[in-house]
Amino acid sequence: MRKVAWFSLVACVCSLSIVVGSQQPAAPPGPSWAFHVVDGKLPPEPPGPKQVPGSTRTFEMEQIENLLSPPDWFPEAHPPAPAVVVKGHAGALACGSCHLMNGLGHPESADLSGFTAAYLEQQMDDFKSGTRVDYARMNAIAKELSDEEAAQASAWFASLKPARSTRVVEAAMVPQSFVGQGRMRFVQPGGATEPIGARIVTLPEDQTRARLRDPNSGFVAYAPPGSIARGKALVETGGAGKTIACSVCHGDALKGLGNVPRLAGLHPIYVARQLYLFKDTRRNGADAQLMKKPVAKLTDDDVVAISAYLGSLAP
Repeated sequence: MRKVAWFSLVACVCSLSIVVGSQQPAAPPGPSWAFHVVDGKLPPEPPGPKQVPGSTRTFEMEQIENLLSPPDWFPEAHPPAPAVVVKGHAGALACGSCHLMNGLGHPESADLSGFTAAYLEQQMDDFKSGTRVDYARMNAIAKELSDEEAAQASAWFASLKPARSTRVVEAAMVPQSFVGQGRMRFVQPGGATEPIGARIVTLPEDQTRARLRDPNSGFVAYAPPGSIARGKALVETGGAGKTIACSVCHGDALKGLGNVPRLAGLHPIYVARQLYLFKDTRRNGADAQLMKKPVAKLTDDDVVAISAYLGSLAP
């Protein structure tokens, strides 16, 4: 895919900051719990080589935070990647910097594993033309990629096997948190908690491993009590006309049907962002037209419930 989302743990290269950072991002069309806006900062990692469990490789933080050449901790675990996935250029980040080298990505980006190549290429075309608007940086990145690069990346991500990377936990109280480097949410020091309210709060299972871009370190998505059951009813029945049963288009078990993407096992806040973007019309295009009616009547509580339920399913 012609390059991808942003995960800048830090601004990595001066030329990249000039090309990408100069673009004014569009205002998020939904709540801050879904559309992360940085409001805090983690202290720097101690100097020295870094490692993650199960890998024999080592990287310095400067290498790990280089969005033009992200670390590949487990090169033996995936097919050989095309250049665009592992090396960025001009205003285009390396795909693996945000979507990781297993395709599962982080909550602030997207899980690309197992979608069809045709679907991924269409999304990149829509980003490039502006038909689909990203509030962060996908539009600028897409414009820097050739059709060949987009095709190669799309085929590679389509070849990756989906896996569970987020577990959904219902809770009335959650750790206090902030959005730090890379638009990732982290736990506030001190151990304080707060009511979850009507939101999904996604945190790394291991903050250090997440910062190191360990593809095997997952996330926990906290959702209000009762969300999964309520979301299941909406997804499976349409909620007495509020929406339609998702399986009509997305297939049995919601694992996708042709070029209609899977929903099962995606990051819950990513699903929520897409629902808000469909409602806001910033996510447009031929396939998006099919989503306009199903999302039109959804409330914020509905979005939370549907997203939590879909995230709880096996991919």
